[in-house]
Amino acid sequence: MTEIVRFAVLALTACGAGVIPCDATAQYPTRPIRFLVPSAPGGTPDIISRVVGAELSKQTGQQVVVDNRAGANGGIGMHMLARATPDGYTIGYGPLSAVAINPSFVKLPYDPQKDLQMVAQLVFGMHILTVSPSLPIKSVQELIDFAKNNPGKLSYGSAGSGSSQHVGIEMFKLMTGTQMVHVPFKAIQTATTEVIAGRVQLTFDNLASMLPHVRAGRVRALGVTSLKRSPAIPELPTISEAGVPGFEVTTWSGVVVPAGVPKPIIARLNAEINKALASQSAKERLAGSGYDLVGGTPEQFTELVSREIAKWADVVKRTGAKLD
Repeated sequence: MTEIVRFAVLALTACGAGVIPCDATAQYPTRPIRFLVPSAPGGTPDIISRVVGAELSKQTGQQVVVDNRAGANGGIGMHMLARATPDGYTIGYGPLSAVAINPSFVKLPYDPQKDLQMVAQLVFGMHILTVSPSLPIKSVQELIDFAKNNPGKLSYGSAGSGSSQHVGIEMFKLMTGTQMVHVPFKAIQTATTEVIAGRVQLTFDNLASMLPHVRAGRVRALGVTSLKRSPAIPELPTISEAGVPGFEVTTWSGVVVPAGVPKPIIARLNAEINKALASQSAKERLAGSGYDLVGGTPEQFTELVSREIAKWADVVKRTGAKLD
């Protein structure tokens, strides 16, 4: 069954049930779509959203307008999305932090699992754990040993409380029995600059951002945070195989919409997003982003979000991590 036929069947089913007007669903989209991005212009989320949005515009014949709403670690944008009319004309870029980590730190004005629907995963990525070259540390095990012998003397930088760097290194501390001081910044680029200068001892960020610094010798790479090595730097071990079995921190994002968007519209959006991610244009434009394009079904993305919410809630509870 083709996507067009499948969509038509879903639309007729919903119309027959009186869920939504038949013409509104069958003709979707008939006007511009607002794409809420809960971060500032120019960053990786913004770039990914604009690439995907451009492909969706070409495919549907309707303009997709990116609307950047930064703040509260993505919470402001996600709150706006949750309150939007559930008609498919407001969609959102849902990152790990805003969708799966924030609920563990603060009482949000929205519930990601009740007030949002997952449409499709967009990307998957990993970080590289890096240290200042001024440290006598050349492996994950040496980092663990140094931290144990110098409790509280190492500091790590992050993109802010509740970021993947923050909770990821807190999990590293938990799994290795080490103590390190968290130094939050407004942007991960600032944290990296501080590591290069030796004022902060370690951090991690995505491959595309960190590899130039690693190859130039400005920082020393110890391992990647996924369970599999990266083809971009295959000689670098995973943190799991280098001394912390089972350690995994992956970054991801996907398209989310307000709860209540009719299933036929979810199906159409999902099909169009998967088509966009498979396009040669999107592959070429995002080739250097450090992320893999994923796609998949709404159910697969929903399952991922559920697992990640539970995982990070457990880490925050066990480590006592706080918003600084």
